[in-house]
Amino acid sequence: MKDKKSWGIRGYLFLLMAVTLVLTGALWMINPILFFIVLPLVLAIDGLVVWQVHNVYQKVYKMMDGVVGQLDTSQRNYLHNFPLPVVIATEGREIIWYSPSFSEKILLKDDLYGTDVDLITTEPLLDFCTAEGKLISYENRWYRVLGVEKEENDVKLYTLYFLDVTQVQQEATLYRLTRPSVMLIMLDNYGEIMQQAKESEKSRILGEIDTTLEEFISNMTSSFIKRYDGDKFLVVAEEQHLEKMIETRFGILDEIRKIQTAGNLPVTLSIGIGRGEETLSQSEVSARQALDMALGRGGDQAVIKNKTLYEFYGGVSKGVEKRTKVKTRIVANALSELIATADRVLVMGHKFGDLDCVGAAVGMAYAIRSIGKNADVVIDRNKNLAKILIDMLSQQECSDMFIDPAEAQFRITPNTLLIICDTHTENLLESEEVYRRCKTVVVIDHHRKMVNHIENAVIFYHEPYASSASEMVAELIQYMGDNCRINSVVAQALLSGIMLDTRNFVLKTGVRTFEAAAYLKRIGADTVIVRKLFASTMDSYQRKTRIVAAAQIYKGCAVAESDYSSDDMRVVAPQAADELLGIDGVDGSFVLYEIDGVINISARSMGAINVQVIMEKLGGGGHHTMAGAQIKGLEIEKVKQMLLESIDQYFQEKS
Repeated sequence: MKDKKSWGIRGYLFLLMAVTLVLTGALWMINPILFFIVLPLVLAIDGLVVWQVHNVYQKVYKMMDGVVGQLDTSQRNYLHNFPLPVVIATEGREIIWYSPSFSEKILLKDDLYGTDVDLITTEPLLDFCTAEGKLISYENRWYRVLGVEKEENDVKLYTLYFLDVTQVQQEATLYRLTRPSVMLIMLDNYGEIMQQAKESEKSRILGEIDTTLEEFISNMTSSFIKRYDGDKFLVVAEEQHLEKMIETRFGILDEIRKIQTAGNLPVTLSIGIGRGEETLSQSEVSARQALDMALGRGGDQAVIKNKTLYEFYGGVSKGVEKRTKVKTRIVANALSELIATADRVLVMGHKFGDLDCVGAAVGMAYAIRSIGKNADVVIDRNKNLAKILIDMLSQQECSDMFIDPAEAQFRITPNTLLIICDTHTENLLESEEVYRRCKTVVVIDHHRKMVNHIENAVIFYHEPYASSASEMVAELIQYMGDNCRINSVVAQALLSGIMLDTRNFVLKTGVRTFEAAAYLKRIGADTVIVRKLFASTMDSYQRKTRIVAAAQIYKGCAVAESDYSSDDMRVVAPQAADELLGIDGVDGSFVLYEIDGVINISARSMGAINVQVIMEKLGGGGHHTMAGAQIKGLEIEKVKQMLLESIDQYFQEKS
């Protein structure tokens, strides 16, 4: 009965009955026999219609009597003159009564009986019957609707009260849009640019940076920018302007990147924003945390911290290498002091440790032993990807260095130092129990920072531009004192880690990467022996080629899935992902495989695609060119579809 009047239906029915009787009478002139046959049927149907209409109206009258009959005269007048718009509707959403103010202020019609509540709102009527009611919008006005449910004569009735809150809603919207947020901006490579630029170039570069940022802020009224250090800026902006920045996905990152420098170094920004906090001081603290997260993920991106949630924008470029080793020297000195005061040191990596993880852990542990401290590497020998390296080290001077997590727990003392290599998240550690029992923790990692990172580390040495954890450890060892030494076998372990994560010095290699490799080579690292650590069996090679052959190309990405399982799948799948990058037109590769009911994804790229961003959409993470994810409880085909959707979303955001 939408847009119909139920009280006018009776007239239309009687008119229809009259027409049927007239037509039946016309049959007398055509065929008297047919007239006597049709007449009883028409009379019976018309009688039935009259009876049904009578019953319907009796039922409606009963309902109205049930509602109104419980009210005395003063109450009826009070309800009729109630200042708030009131409407009574049936379970079928038909209006059976309304107050004059309802038709005057909301639904501007003379006769509303029989019309449908859907003209105003399509929300379920039961949703209004709560203490808070429900907020609705109609004809550019806002109403908070409170409902009361009651049953009369086996019919449910809903009484709805409309409270006009338009002004309150407008003020609340204005309050939200004008809430200030603190934004901290930092030039990622200010020191390197200024160091290489001529004096005349410095003024031009700084001028272009200032002009670009000022134009960016000039479009935002009631906002200001203030430089509080050579490479740092403070911005206070309203929520309405922050929403526009989000819509453009922080185009200022692209504008800054266009600035030309003499050394062809890209100028990039890291932006941290504290949003949704109650005070400016709280917003500033959140902005600092967001900026740390942006820097920890390689820079050239904006990170918004909204209470406890992080939002990421940008991050399309690679991390900018820091040429100076000042930070490395400071960390090495602080680490040496912690080692000197500890009675035992445990070095631990991530689950299913690879050559980089094991190489970095062994390098750090051996260096600590060389200065007279007890140091062990915590690793599960049965669940790792570097068994060849561990076997090689066990045959040399490191046979007693490896202990399993269960044994490590018994060696922990109140003064034990735990050094974590090649990961910074608790859920990826080789043993979470060992981590929880150790009071002093140091983290050494090169992966881009994740939200659930370890927060209680005394030293959090995190360099996302570094090629590998082995490179970072090789640098630290050089600054940990003259007595800190490693032998040629340990040097080979560190070099294998660098070669693994750089794919034989092809990706993520900077000046410091080659300097670390040269240092290891001087110690006696044999590249032939290191190369043998990457050798695979004929069966593994055949499994790898089988995965590569089954790959499909989707938007420049090679996507392959393994339809079988093997003990070495954690090694074969990443190798297959690397092989797929050698195909013409492939910028990224993804290999899906299942182990123990968990779907694993190994992702690789040559730099044109940020696979870390794609994997983060699936709950994973990693690096710009090397990442992964693990998904439980889903079939591999469903995970593959999710991966394709993540790739689509990545390219949409990038464009």
